[in-house]
Amino acid sequence: MRSLKKTRRIQIIAIAAVALAGSAALIGYGFKDGINFFRSPSQIAEAPPPPSEVFRIGGLVEDGTLIRGEGTLISFSVTDGGASVPVTYDGVLPDLFGEGEGMVGTGSYVDGTFVATEILARHDETYMPKEVIDALKEQGVYRDSDG
Repeated sequence: MRSLKKTRRIQIIAIAAVALAGSAALIGYGFKDGINFFRSPSQIAEAPPPPSEVFRIGGLVEDGTLIRGEGTLISFSVTDGGASVPVTYDGVLPDLFGEGEGMVGTGSYVDGTFVATEILARHDETYMPKEVIDALKEQGVYRDSDG
């Protein structure tokens, strides 16, 4: 027969393992909609994500593509120099948003168009998100504001 001390220790270890697994599952469930991966237009062109996936896209707003529709509907294309992805957005754009400027959008890729639920633009005239700079450098398009 096992001693009472050994049985109690096994019970505590089992309860701790179940609690740890349960808390890990709750954390994973809580983060499932909160984690958005970043993709450049070139990555989207190479391997289009499924329409159910929410992710972030970033690059430069392509010159000559910004079209304002009725109400708050806006369409434009975002590019990293290697590929261009059409974007639609229904909402108010940030003040510093414009053609040739850096942007990051959150949304999903549906039928060949990125449908944005949120659009972010640089917050001053020199800032650009790190992910966008990295994607533009990868394509050889990024030019530093210093020179």
